[in-house]
Amino acid sequence: MSSLALVADVHPAVTKDVRLVQRIAAGDETALTHIYDQFAPTVFGVARRVLGDVTAAEDVVQEVFVSLWERPHAFDGARGTLAAWLGMLAHRRAVDRVRREEASHRRADAMAAQPPSAPPDIDEAVSSLWVGERVRAAVQDLPEEQRACVNLAYFEGKTYVEVAELLGIPEGTAKSRMRLALRKLADRLDVEGISWH
Repeated sequence: MSSLALVADVHPAVTKDVRLVQRIAAGDETALTHIYDQFAPTVFGVARRVLGDVTAAEDVVQEVFVSLWERPHAFDGARGTLAAWLGMLAHRRAVDRVRREEASHRRADAMAAQPPSAPPDIDEAVSSLWVGERVRAAVQDLPEEQRACVNLAYFEGKTYVEVAELLGIPEGTAKSRMRLALRKLADRLDVEGISWH
């Protein structure tokens, strides 16, 4: 026997509430409508007192009755009337909503109090783009075998061993080509006033 049925036997004063909730548990929408019509004004009043906002209070009313529909067995008639239980749900949900809004305001205030991040340095960004273009042009002008080593090592992050394997050449040859390529790049970029690291 369910706890709702036991309550109906023990507490005749809440029998009507318990029977309505039992009908909701069985999927009877008319029982929910009846309870809503009877208790929605009370639930709304509790929520509005806590929230001070009609729209937010209406949202809480909806949440409370959806909760009743989805979890009717959460109501325990032995602990009080349906009106008191629904009022308690409304109060809890309204208080939770107030806390969430306060936390949101605190986060917004904290973010507003942070110093603004520095705007990007346009000169530095343009300079970086120009240097990048010059380096790519210098790499493009290298002999093919040196360019392949530089592309794999610097732009694809490969090691000397991996470069040698991918190009099918001895590791010493890969290192030698890389040294030659880097010397040519350094000389060319030095002439253009760009430091190459």
